[in-house]
Amino acid sequence: MTDSADSGDSLAAELLALAQEAAAKAGALLRDGRPADLAVAATKSSPIDVVTEMDIAAEKLITDLISERRPGDGFLGEEGASSAGTSGVRWVIDPLDGTVNYLYGLPTWSVSIAAERDGETVAGVVAAPMRGETYHAVLGGGAWATGAWEGERRLACRPAPPLEQALVSTGFNYVTEVRVHQAEVARQLIPLLRDIRRGGSAAIELCDVAAGRLDGYYERGLHPWDLAAGDLIAREAGVLTGGRPGERPAHELAVAATPGVFEPLQRLLEEFGAWHD
Repeated sequence: MTDSADSGDSLAAELLALAQEAAAKAGALLRDGRPADLAVAATKSSPIDVVTEMDIAAEKLITDLISERRPGDGFLGEEGASSAGTSGVRWVIDPLDGTVNYLYGLPTWSVSIAAERDGETVAGVVAAPMRGETYHAVLGGGAWATGAWEGERRLACRPAPPLEQALVSTGFNYVTEVRVHQAEVARQLIPLLRDIRRGGSAAIELCDVAAGRLDGYYERGLHPWDLAAGDLIAREAGVLTGGRPGERPAHELAVAATPGVFEPLQRLLEEFGAWHD
């Protein structure tokens, strides 16, 4: 049992261990099983918002494994897994966050698995196989990562720089009209920051804020499966997360940043109308 699991209750520890196992197996399938002729299996919001056969296979692996161990649990998954369950536990799954990166052979993609108990996220895992890193947290137990270093490393966000020295990441929607507006918001932000990055996996970018590799991250158009695990990991590392002022992260806007950067970044995003067309 890990240090982070020790600090949570037995159910959270059980859910974390199962999420870690499922994420590891799905990550290995995606890393080792990617066909050389990988093709688009379907599209979602637009012709450039794609699903591959591997997204579908990874989600099936995850849901089959969890259902075998905990048959009463519910699911919410990006590629269609949806059931209410009877146990009070629901799994929120993005089997392949960063599908376009994966399709092109870029390394920034992840498997994101979160477990909710009675509507509250209590355990989360983000596996980034091409980095050789996995991030995890249980509610109240801190955020942790394994990687090239020995053992587990506790994550903590960076000390807050002045906003003009902050490195901030974002993402862009696949609907053209939304992308155009997002580009305008980024244009207004860039002169006010150190720089803007765009990685292509919301789950990894939330973990990068948790690990001190970014000072902040924002995006419009995210879904629960994009956010659930990464948001918990970020918060457990001391990151502030939210949406529009006074709101939780949501589809219209998600913001995560080190304390000191969060409020001015959120204020600018509200001023620039980052949450609407």
